[in-house]
Amino acid sequence: MVASSTVPSVASIFVPESLRKKTKTQEQAREQRVAAAAEKKNATQKKRELIAKRAEAYEAEYRAAEREQIDLARKARAEGNFYVAEEPKLIFVVRIRGINNIPPKARKIMQLLRLLQINNGVFIKFNKATKEMLQVVEPYVTYGVPNRKAVRELIYKRGFGKVNKQRIALSDNSIIEAHLGKYSILSIEDLIHEIYTVGPNFKQASNFIWPFKLSSPLGGFRERKFTHFIEGGDAGKRDEHINSLLKQMI
Repeated sequence: MVASSTVPSVASIFVPESLRKKTKTQEQAREQRVAAAAEKKNATQKKRELIAKRAEAYEAEYRAAEREQIDLARKARAEGNFYVAEEPKLIFVVRIRGINNIPPKARKIMQLLRLLQINNGVFIKFNKATKEMLQVVEPYVTYGVPNRKAVRELIYKRGFGKVNKQRIALSDNSIIEAHLGKYSILSIEDLIHEIYTVGPNFKQASNFIWPFKLSSPLGGFRERKFTHFIEGGDAGKRDEHINSLLKQMI
């Protein structure tokens, strides 16, 4: 005769209703987390693909624009003419003078341009209004036409965004998307394209970027710093020569 066991079987164990409900709730929560993670991963992958496609399209656009300029210059030369490029739309301005001996009007304009400290720099849309403003502050700033490499290096290496009135590094595309996504600016490449081409949302993109805090140029400024650039100094308009200065200051 086999002795009966006192250990209850699994089938005979009574599971409390509260424990069953808790287990079921935990399983449902786990399934929801897994589904949400998979959905987020899928959305992130699609966004990365979109950003990559946009970057390729931008690169093709830049190459086509450069090729067009070269072709127009060659055509004009072949016809015995000179090719004059259209007036630039984008200007980069750097403040090179402190706060002493600056008249009120020039001081106010520099506040409007967000050039509050020495070696601050900003992107500006070049038009009649900004041209007149730059003429007033010309002895205290230097400015010129940045090329694509300079724009890219400025934003990648020195770029900070204005988030809740705070200076936040542009270390993630999500920061840009959160504040400029409604303007279809999702990544840092979108931001560079909007700035460089002076797109329809240039104002919002430029205002989002905190004024650049640049270093003093390697080797220092020229001896006659506050003399105009064409007279051997550093102040005023310097056209494409701003790029060599930015290379020293980034």
